[in-house]
Amino acid sequence: MRFFQYPKDAEAIRKKFLTAVEKHPDIERSVERIIASVRKNGDKAVLEFTRRFDHVTLTEKSLKVPETDLQKAWKGLNPDVREVIRLAAKRIRDFHVHQAQTGYRLKDNTGSWLEYRITPISSVGLYVPGGTAAYPSTLLMNAIPARIAGVKDIVIVTPPGPKGRVNPLILGTAWFLGLKNVYRVGGAQAVAALAFGTKTIPKVDKIAGPGNIYVATAKRMLYGIIDMDMIAGPSEILVIADSSAPLSFIVADLLSQAEHDPLSVAVLIYIGDLDQEMFRKELSRQLSLAPRKEIIRKSLNARGMILGVKTRRDAVTLANLKAPEHLEILVKNPMQIVPELRNAGALFVGPFTPETIGDYVAGTNHVLPTMGTARFFSPLSVSSFSKATSILSFTRKGLESLARASIRFAEEEGLPSHAQAVKIRMNSQCSPEPQPMKNVKFKMKNLK
Repeated sequence: MRFFQYPKDAEAIRKKFLTAVEKHPDIERSVERIIASVRKNGDKAVLEFTRRFDHVTLTEKSLKVPETDLQKAWKGLNPDVREVIRLAAKRIRDFHVHQAQTGYRLKDNTGSWLEYRITPISSVGLYVPGGTAAYPSTLLMNAIPARIAGVKDIVIVTPPGPKGRVNPLILGTAWFLGLKNVYRVGGAQAVAALAFGTKTIPKVDKIAGPGNIYVATAKRMLYGIIDMDMIAGPSEILVIADSSAPLSFIVADLLSQAEHDPLSVAVLIYIGDLDQEMFRKELSRQLSLAPRKEIIRKSLNARGMILGVKTRRDAVTLANLKAPEHLEILVKNPMQIVPELRNAGALFVGPFTPETIGDYVAGTNHVLPTMGTARFFSPLSVSSFSKATSILSFTRKGLESLARASIRFAEEEGLPSHAQAVKIRMNSQCSPEPQPMKNVKFKMKNLK
């Protein structure tokens, strides 16, 4: 991990923090070809790319995991694992249920009304990564908010392992959640299949869930054809600490994110004078015990940073500049600076709130903005699986009250046909009045 001193190395830190997203032309060209092939050839292309990239030969029939396999996987999990999944699901549900929106309707004294209606997205595809680790937590974090939002059709895609086997943790969790449409396909071909639909894999309106760089690239390229949750990059953690924090806590939390991927980012902002020799000894000790030490070492050597600062204000300034996915506050009286930390996917406050707790069982969502996008993006939520529609219904009296202003506005913008659409109604004697809405499920409010 490289050491920088702020403000002395301010320019170097800024460049490190604001480095543009890396371009991978070869990957982009490859993903373009995959998308085009899946769009044209459907299942045939999906099966071919699965054979080529995952080294698994499937058929149209075997793409979908049988429901009996889902049920068998759930029953085959250790009872304590099933209990942990139940606990996590309950806490995630209890937290997210408060995010549900109901919309509203406003009525004025002419009988006209305006409505902001919230409806669920009809169909969603959830991408659950495979590879070196299983991510049933990702399935919980995506599926539960989608269900609360009211999404009816949820499809799961996940890369097949050897012999087409899907991790039983993922299959069992899908069964527990009542999700029965699981397909053993991953990579850019899975994203394309969900975007366009194939004979076997249904088309969806939105895709959610993290994946590798091929998945992220496909999501970026297909955004607009369908919706996406976010284009996530490698995992990030930034720890703000001072002398009140045990070095063992600090190091453990940095390693917890570095083990995800060699591209992961782990940053420490230390307020005061850090004993770098003691820090490196603790880092070496914990690294020697880590099963994924090679991944961690690559991550820390390439992207790990220690930033020395003198004041809390400096720490806050740098944290807001970085806008990390995960931001831990390991300082004395941490709540004093929490209100000033504006840019982060999630804040973990105090010595007994490791980032790990947020990944699994705290209840908040662990699908968070990365690569500095926490400056303007939010965590995955129930609203991520909903959409809004504006509804307008004017009486003749209501239109008359605003006709002059509407006509004037249209004429000023040089759009005379807009103005005519209002004038023709004002000159008509036969326009029917809208019928009052029946079975209104929410209270009317006065529109001033």
